This record gives sequence, structure tokens and C-alpha cells, in this order.
Amino acid sequence: MATIHLIRTSKDNKAVRGTATIPIGADKVVCATLENSEYIIPEGTYELKNTMSPKFKKILPLVCGVRGRSGIRIHTGTKPEHSTGCVLVSAFGKQQIIDFINQKAKQNEKVYLTISYAD
Repeated sequence: MATIHLIRTSKDNKAVRGTATIPIGADKVVCATLENSEYIIPEGTYELKNTMSPKFKKILPLVCGVRGRSGIRIHTGTKPEHSTGCVLVSAFGKQQIIDFINQKAKQNEKVYLTISYAD
């Protein structure tokens, strides 16, 4: 099963920015993250499991093992308002972002395929 390691780099009244590292064998994917500051999950390492998302009607990575929480997904979005507890990701690598992640479909698909490969 794949894991994700979340690190926070900055926070304001709307958004929490950080990085996520997803080890894939000897390699790793590092991507920028964005979360809604009202619903952040603690920094740390969590297991990922690919399951069907009832909301998005497709298979998305589920973040497992967050105390007192369930249904936390990794998905796309461009503003903290696009997350009510989920982790929004970008495949750009480590970078500062302000209230949005400038994502493109191919980059998000690459992150998803990498996570799927690790499953």
C-alpha cells in the first residue's frame, strides 16, 4: 500500500499550503498541497488506498488513519474552498502557492497514476 507524508509550509485564515511526498519503491513523488484551513489534517504519514469516491464517481486515493476522520481524498482543486477536509495536490513539485494550485489535467493524472502504481 502507498503512503503519503504531509508537511505544512504556511497557513493563513483560508488556506494551508505544504508538500506531500509519496514514496514509490526507490523513487518518490513530491507535490505541492493545498487544504482548507478549517478542515486540515495533522502533519504526518498516512496510508493511501485507491477506492471509489461516491462524490466524484471515480477511483481516487483515500487517506487512511486520520484520527476521528474518514472520507479524506486526494483530488484536484484550485482554491481552498474546493476542499472540505481533502488534500488538493499539484504535480509541480515543491513550490509556494497562494490560495490556489495552478493544475493541469495531465499533471494530476500523472500523480494519480503514480499512486495507483504503488497500490
